[in-house]
Parts: sequence; C-alpha cells; structure tokens
Amino acid sequence: MTDIVFIRGLRLETRIGIHDWEKQTTRPVILDLEMAGDVARAAASDRIADALDYDAVTRRLTEVVTHNRHELVETLAEQCAALLMREFGIPWLRLSLNKPGAVGEGVDVGVVIERGVRV
Repeated sequence: MTDIVFIRGLRLETRIGIHDWEKQTTRPVILDLEMAGDVARAAASDRIADALDYDAVTRRLTEVVTHNRHELVETLAEQCAALLMREFGIPWLRLSLNKPGAVGEGVDVGVVIERGVRV
C-alpha cells in the first residue's frame, strides 16, 4: 500500500501564456500535488530524513516555477513532475496545475497529470 504526501494550494507567480500580454507580466498558477511516500518509516523514526520533505519540495517548485517562462500549462506541469520524480525519488505523483482567470474572470483552466507507478 502506498502512502500519499500532499501539498495543496501552492500559489506561485510566473510568466506563462501564449499571448503577448501574458509574456509581459507575471500571473499566478496554483499547484496541488499527491506524491507516493513511505509515511510509516518516517512515523517510526520521527526524522525528516525518512520523510518526503514537503518543505524542500515546495522550495524547489517555487524556484523552478518563478524563475522560468512557459507558454503552456502542459509544459510546466510535465517539467515540475519530472523534476520532482528525479530529484526526490518519487515513484508516483498526481499534479494539478491551475491557471486562474486564463479564459475569463472567475474561470480556471489547467491540467491534471499522473506520472510513475503507484504501488
């Protein structure tokens, strides 16, 4: 059985979009993540070294998202997922990337991707 560590509502500012006006200003994206992790091992030891460190994950995502520019939410989602799996050894994740107001006031759009194998 796979345990899940989650991060919800991570709001970051980035330059994202295909339109010229979107390329000139930052706008928010919101990430929600579910990541496979061994909660039992961390619970038994009570050591962060045995846990999936959500603070480190959040800091790394913040660095990548805020310092890069993308045209598509699909590209940003894929890059975030690949980076997390590679750098944190995450075998499975579900990542939701939301671009609020992308097609009108009060309208959110985005993607949900799953990568890896959930054991």
